[in-house]
Amino acid sequence: MKITWLGHAAFLLEGSMKVLIDPFLTGNPNAPVKPEDVEADYIVVTHGHGDHLGDAVEIAKKNEAPVVCIHELSRILAKKDVEAVGMNMGGTLRTGSIAVTMVPAWHSADVEDEQGNIISAGMSAGVIVSMDGVRVYHTGDTDVFLDMQLIGELHKPDVMLVPIGDYYTMGIAGAVKALELVRPKVAIPMHYNTFPLIEKDPEDFRKAVKAKGLNVEVVILNPGESYEFSR
Repeated sequence: MKITWLGHAAFLLEGSMKVLIDPFLTGNPNAPVKPEDVEADYIVVTHGHGDHLGDAVEIAKKNEAPVVCIHELSRILAKKDVEAVGMNMGGTLRTGSIAVTMVPAWHSADVEDEQGNIISAGMSAGVIVSMDGVRVYHTGDTDVFLDMQLIGELHKPDVMLVPIGDYYTMGIAGAVKALELVRPKVAIPMHYNTFPLIEKDPEDFRKAVKAKGLNVEVVILNPGESYEFSR
């Protein structure tokens, strides 16, 4: 599987299908591509905040791609004339050569509409995307929590996409603990350096993982760079 970081928490997973996660491109100063340049078979959104929902509606319409998200958010998106597939914690969507399992995340999740009104949009989530025998755990925005150990035991992710930026999510110390609980083979840091409040040096994360003695490879990507994982 080819994993491309599009900045912030946005990733494109490519194998037998193309799965786009949290496509915040417009307004993202580090985004290496524009929404009209992205091709996807499915779009997965972890929660409704603007820096995760991002350009999902525009990209979904252009590609005729379904948006997979939590049930309440799917009802909001369906009113925008996109195919929205709503699901919930612990459930798995199996379609084509992919499976998307929704798992918990500790974060808020409301949506702001065009008039500035705050609308309830269900819970924030993480997702396990399985494709071509590879499992990727995108944590979404979250703090570390002890049940991550269950996620690791049940789903055995190969690659974990983990926030390190602090302030809105866990920081480096929390992210290291999350790796200790989940035990992926590879970790790719995300959700940092987009804005001044979440500026972090990913090398500090790599050093902290090594100091903890974890058998996890830390792969640091620049926006637009890719990493390929194969069994």
